[in-house]
Amino acid sequence: MFIPRDEALEAEYRRFLSVSDIFPINSVGIVTARDRLTIRWSEQEAWDTVRAFSGMDPELARQAYELGKDARDWKVTMAQKDLHNSGPSREKVVPILYRPFDVRHTYYTGRSRGFLCRPRPEIMRHMLAGENLALCIGRQGHVVGAGEWNLIYCSQSIEDFNLFYRGGNVNFPLYLSPTPDPNDLFAQLEPTERQPNLNPNLIAALENAHGSEPSPEEIFHYIYAILHAPTYREKYAEFLRSDFPRVPFTADRELFAQLAAFGKRLAGLHLLTSSELNPPVCRFEGEGDAIVARTKAQGSRYDSDECRMYINKTQYFGPISPDVYEYRIGGYQVCDKLLKDRKDRRLELDDIRTYCRMVTAIGITIGIQQELDIVYPNVEQNLVTIPTE
Repeated sequence: MFIPRDEALEAEYRRFLSVSDIFPINSVGIVTARDRLTIRWSEQEAWDTVRAFSGMDPELARQAYELGKDARDWKVTMAQKDLHNSGPSREKVVPILYRPFDVRHTYYTGRSRGFLCRPRPEIMRHMLAGENLALCIGRQGHVVGAGEWNLIYCSQSIEDFNLFYRGGNVNFPLYLSPTPDPNDLFAQLEPTERQPNLNPNLIAALENAHGSEPSPEEIFHYIYAILHAPTYREKYAEFLRSDFPRVPFTADRELFAQLAAFGKRLAGLHLLTSSELNPPVCRFEGEGDAIVARTKAQGSRYDSDECRMYINKTQYFGPISPDVYEYRIGGYQVCDKLLKDRKDRRLELDDIRTYCRMVTAIGITIGIQQELDIVYPNVEQNLVTIPTE
């Protein structure tokens, strides 16, 4: 705060509603404390790990999984006890969004200081209760040299705290599930169906301005589009450094719908569910064992002239344009990160398919962001006034 600030611009920005006020129920992502043990590549591997670890002598388990010394909030014996108390049960093996475009598996009991150090059950239970969607945002939006604010993603599963590498990850679920405990006296007073996790003042203000109530998904997708607009990120970069982003809501129903449509496309691309990814523009080519080389000398490199990402000396993904290769979400250069995490591993068919679709998704995302830059200035011309209380 010891630097000059544009007070007029800040006053304008403060008129917008913070995402933490839009989605009142939220929490930081899961802290595992021991990724080597708790995060696995597949459902089967996670289940095999749980069964093996739970039956081991504690010191042997520590050595086998390179767990190091116990900490205050995570101990080998506490993790094993948590597994024993839960069965263990294969039903508790669930997907976890570990990094952008990188869904892995973990074992989730929901108990703190157990197999997972901080599982955040008060929020993550909503992601496990059925189909849901979450906005993932990092609070520390900018560090020197990091470029534009880009700490945003979406998820259909529970997520890791370090999703973005910097800034942490906060989960804002779109829907809240009913209280699961039938013995809770207050549960009888709550709705029996899932409810939107949205500020009622926002919904009422949008209905009044637009003449009809937007669906929760429309509001989610509208926000997702706004936070991907480069003009918005650049204009409010100074304020995105220190807190959750604030979102301007247009009073123009058609413009709102247009932006929501952009956001829906972006979400589908980032969840890798969009039909726009079929077929992907990227291919995996070359003869070899499909093992990702550890170093550049061993063949792992990006060739900007050929627009190819080599995983070893003979095999590569391509075409990958330089702007797609350089694209970042949080602190991760995603085309590089996905392969770095798989060094010395053989790429399976699902890995190859995911990478090709990811490259395609990033390319389309860049195009959508360019379109958003054309549309965004119209948003602030006529804004909805939203009561703060």
